[in-house]
Amino acid sequence: MKVAILERKLFGGTCVNTGCIPTKTLVASARAAYMARRGADFGVMINGPIAVDMKKVKARKDGVVQKSNKGVENWLKTMENGTVYEGHARFEGPHTVRVGEELLEADKIFINVGARAFIPPMPGLDSVDYLTNSSMMAVDFLPEHLIIIGGSYVGLEFGQMYRRFGSQVTIIEMGPRLIQREDEEVSDVIKEILENEGVNIRLNAKCISAEQRGNKVVAKLDCESGAREAVGSHLLLAVGRRPNTDDLGLDKAGIEVDQKGYIAVDDQLRTTVPGVWALGDCNGKGAFTHTSYNDYEIVAANLLDNDPRRVSDRILAYCLYIDPPLGRVGMTEAQVRKSGRKALVAKRPMTRVSRAVEKSETQGFMSILVDAESKEILGAAILGVGGDEIIHSILDIMYAKAPYTVIQRAMHIHPTVSELIPTMLGDLKPLG
Repeated sequence: MKVAILERKLFGGTCVNTGCIPTKTLVASARAAYMARRGADFGVMINGPIAVDMKKVKARKDGVVQKSNKGVENWLKTMENGTVYEGHARFEGPHTVRVGEELLEADKIFINVGARAFIPPMPGLDSVDYLTNSSMMAVDFLPEHLIIIGGSYVGLEFGQMYRRFGSQVTIIEMGPRLIQREDEEVSDVIKEILENEGVNIRLNAKCISAEQRGNKVVAKLDCESGAREAVGSHLLLAVGRRPNTDDLGLDKAGIEVDQKGYIAVDDQLRTTVPGVWALGDCNGKGAFTHTSYNDYEIVAANLLDNDPRRVSDRILAYCLYIDPPLGRVGMTEAQVRKSGRKALVAKRPMTRVSRAVEKSETQGFMSILVDAESKEILGAAILGVGGDEIIHSILDIMYAKAPYTVIQRAMHIHPTVSELIPTMLGDLKPLG
């Protein structure tokens, strides 16, 4: 088939340029600094204070990003039967798209335009300089005091990262706890982990405004209590994402969007216009690289393999890449309780995991939920060392729709974190 690729800016999208790859590269640098400072805990003596060269940290990150970015760009530009058009594309009809001077027509059009940081209508924000997850990628210095508005995934990862680099960090969250989509126990332990490293966390900030005060930025909190404020050197907004759908001419094509701007799609990612699909963050079906890639697999299977895969077949799975990381699959305890089904739950603190003790990384816990009747696993959370990798053993059993006893009876390798999952499953109790 003849294929046209339309890209207005950076090849590889969010993941390659401003998301997963650069941030996890920075997380690795931050962890190296953190472990160097902890050297004495392991009997490793390092003379003098630990210093972080932010220009070298950024250069390392840029090198990793550039390899991926250029790899994607070169692959697309040399692809047989493919043509790359660089510029902003807009629909002029259901199957016509204009990019620059070119008007392109196709029977099949795939929209995969991603999302960007949401800028809230916050009083005073137009008078201060602020950063987003994208502009943070250009930072090659150490902020004296980084104020982060938003206590969810982006804010927490940047918060711990820059605290480990050496900044003072204050995280401001409007809600009563961090990452409110998680169970309260997860939120509480994550708060404890961050506060143990010196991150200042302010919750219940119901009314937030910003003000420039000389070379400082001020975040005012809670109008009712008056004097509460946080004074810092830099401000990072991490309050959510919005889809890049407001300047695509979707109305001219008759493509429907919801109230938040996400493109409406069915279970096989077809839009309201025949022959047009929407994939990735812009369809509201997931906000991760792995959900975007799975979108591609679903569309390709339906179109090319006569394999009727569906979005509703996939199981929710994601990670929060603080250190230690949180691996999550399926339902939370709150969701299981709300469903009314009979369920069993088992938990184990990382202090009772030998591998974690040996590594002196005992923060966190493991939790798993099981349907009491079918014995299928409903969901799990692993907040602890290796949690981002270990969670997949549970996820695979869930996709197989196998009973939890498959893992419980498996012989896992010692010493690992994974070996305690069968042990934990042997201690299931009714969910209260």
